[in-house]
Amino acid sequence: MRGFCGAVLALLALGACAAAQGTGKIIIDQDALGPGGTDQDAILLLVQSPQVEPLGITVVTGDGWRDEEVAHTLRTLEIIGRTDIPVVPGAVFPLVNSKERAEEWEKLYGKIPYMGAWFMRAPGWQYHDPFVIPPLKEGSPTTKPSTEDAAHFMVRMARQYPHQVTFYAGGPLTDFALAMELDPEFPEIVKELVVMGGSIDPRTYNQEFIHSPQREFNFWFDPEATHKVLHGAWPKITATTVDISVKTRVERAMLNEIGKAKTPVAQYVYKYGRAGNYMWDELAAAAWLDPAIITKEETLYMDGEIDHGAGYGNTLNWEPGMNPGLGEQLVHVQDDLDTLKLYQDFVRLMTAPTPHAPATP
Repeated sequence: MRGFCGAVLALLALGACAAAQGTGKIIIDQDALGPGGTDQDAILLLVQSPQVEPLGITVVTGDGWRDEEVAHTLRTLEIIGRTDIPVVPGAVFPLVNSKERAEEWEKLYGKIPYMGAWFMRAPGWQYHDPFVIPPLKEGSPTTKPSTEDAAHFMVRMARQYPHQVTFYAGGPLTDFALAMELDPEFPEIVKELVVMGGSIDPRTYNQEFIHSPQREFNFWFDPEATHKVLHGAWPKITATTVDISVKTRVERAMLNEIGKAKTPVAQYVYKYGRAGNYMWDELAAAAWLDPAIITKEETLYMDGEIDHGAGYGNTLNWEPGMNPGLGEQLVHVQDDLDTLKLYQDFVRLMTAPTPHAPATP
């Protein structure tokens, strides 16, 4: 992997980079834990692209509780000078699933390695209640979130700009399911849906997946929302699954290169970057911006398992013709990527000036 990074940096030095292709209006729905990390990095990639018009960032509970994630997102936007982008609070709890249900499930079927806001088996992690905002490493924001809720905001933007808005889903799909309840035609009037979620058969020794390969956090956290959204009549759904995400890494060499730039965004990414992590949400965002990153994809029918047994929340998938035919939708599932191009684009965007931000002294 270090060889990859060296090649990326050499390409950057030569000025070789692909033009961004993902353009236009976008709403970023994210479980925006921070500072730094895959959630905030994905937001930054989309905000950093000059071809993209972020209409707003909606925030859903997932990796952390919603209110803490909202605070992280507000502070990120303050740091980079983009407080003009609305931050809209979304769902605090899944439609049906809950911390208590997950704990009962564990008693029957075994431990779940990662449960986000509910329980994170990591050194130094401490649980806090849903509406508590702990001290933030990056400082507390002074700006305030929108008073509108995410589902109403999503529907309003889709109606205001029919067939023009891409919706990016980097967290559990609760906000989308609620928007569909408000307006059953919501999926039909958007441009496309880009999802980081699902797991089919990843090649990894990661503890989270080696014995439960079809359990992926975003789909598992709110299975009923996953099921509802994957039955929506979206013009196009693209999924970045665990299978392709585990082929990527945030490398220290990339962060060091980013740290050479003195822009606020570069310094934020360098300071709070998490070397060694998979580029879960970054890949989903970057591949929308630059589709040439993806070198292979397939179309599959996908669904979320809602039977409350051992497989609750698992990713279901079928080749065309093998699916049940109960309203599940075809999904463009990314299979392989040009890793060099991903790393190159990541460094390029994170070292560029932030579009529409005040000039730094």
